[in-house]
Amino acid sequence: MTDARPRKHSVTLRGHRTSISLEEDFWQAFREIAEEEGKGLNELAAEIDEARGVSSGLASAIRLYVLRHYRRRHGQAE
Repeated sequence: MTDARPRKHSVTLRGHRTSISLEEDFWQAFREIAEEEGKGLNELAAEIDEARGVSSGLASAIRLYVLRHYRRRHGQAE
């Protein structure tokens, strides 16, 4: 397991730079998922941002996206 402290990374969402704080394990998983889907991190982050609504922050929405991705992969219900 890597360092559990969140690390900030900048992404561009619809032309605007923003910082997202995620633990390194989530960053790595997010990168892997984007690559599997043939998307850039900015593109995937923008899709998640658009779908999340206002009830959660972007970092939380990305963590949930990663979790759901791996649950689906292993045949677990969401």
